Amino acid sequence: MPEEASVTTATVDLTDPGLWARPDAGGIVAALRAQAPVHRTETALDGPVWSVLGYELGSRVLTDSAGFSSTGGSLLGTGGTPAGSGKMMALSDGPRHRELRAPVLPYFSPKGVRGAAQSITELAAKVISDAVERGEVDLVDVLATVPLVVMCDLLGIPGDDRDLVVSVCDEAFLAQTPDARRAGHQKLLPYLLEKVVRRRKRPEGDLISTLATHRINGRLLPIEDVVLNLDNIVVGGVQTVRHTAAMSVWALMNHPDQWQALAGGADLDLATDELLRFTSVGLHVLRTATKQVELGGHVVEPGDKVAVWTWSADHDPAVFDRPDELVLDRSPNRHLALGVGAHYCIGAPLAKAELKAIYTALLDQVAELEPTGDPVHNRSIINFGFDHLPVRLRAR
Repeated sequence: MPEEASVTTATVDLTDPGLWARPDAGGIVAALRAQAPVHRTETALDGPVWSVLGYELGSRVLTDSAGFSSTGGSLLGTGGTPAGSGKMMALSDGPRHRELRAPVLPYFSPKGVRGAAQSITELAAKVISDAVERGEVDLVDVLATVPLVVMCDLLGIPGDDRDLVVSVCDEAFLAQTPDARRAGHQKLLPYLLEKVVRRRKRPEGDLISTLATHRINGRLLPIEDVVLNLDNIVVGGVQTVRHTAAMSVWALMNHPDQWQALAGGADLDLATDELLRFTSVGLHVLRTATKQVELGGHVVEPGDKVAVWTWSADHDPAVFDRPDELVLDRSPNRHLALGVGAHYCIGAPLAKAELKAIYTALLDQVAELEPTGDPVHNRSIINFGFDHLPVRLRAR
């Protein structure tokens, strides 16, 4: 991507998915950020939004939950205040957020993930082995198998239902209109509801059972709250890893020196963080101002929407040396790809374990990745990635 472009604020619609699929998107966003770290963006669905492009101001917004609330929505394009406001981890702050986070934390903690590491490694190895045997594959579909199986195992979702889960996750996160995305959630919610009702009566030791039987101050968490949080966990857990993995592999294919460095023994933990930063597939996070505040030379009023554009923040040259280069040994690496502060992604340790298992399996089994067609970008500003990535895998 070019580092420079001639743009004006009025000509750039950051909420246009087509922008992010352009080969010069990096240069356009960099030029906009160089003009100013905060811009007023007029959006078709959400009205005027303050777009934060710089790292330091973005981090400030995301760590100040008192001044910038999650309850008004965490994503653009959802069509107003969401029904799950105050009922979901992603749409709550303060004590309520901690209450909802507590019962699921053990499943995603580093200790919990270490217990599952071997099975995740074996799963990734099997998935890549099958792909190598087939030769030509759509890598997006192949890599999606890992987070899908892991998430369904955590929730106790049977194998026969897993195709349904991934299809409705796609619709819920990647459909092009709010109505279509809501339709995706509406397909997943009844399925989860039936599971929650069953687990509340007969717990089975899985994540659904834990949330279904969780009590706050002696009272069971309302079934609606359980279902909404499970919906968020399932969709986020499957989509984030799926798109980060595919975009990461594409980045490595286009940086063969870095692929060789990884194959030569580069630190996998550092490399995973750098690939998360470089791809930053979760393009933005939305907050609502709760009080008047100065932000990048602008006066933000209570009720104003503020979108932190994570990809832009993670490519800010004020914080990252050579931000548009893939540097697998980058350290320190304070990227925002998994959030920061109270809303730091609860599934971060699991996501990193899955990504490392995928990279390891590819390095162990694949000598060369060759594109057999152009990648097809999805049309989403929520989780940006590929719908299709056709490749040929040559066995090591």
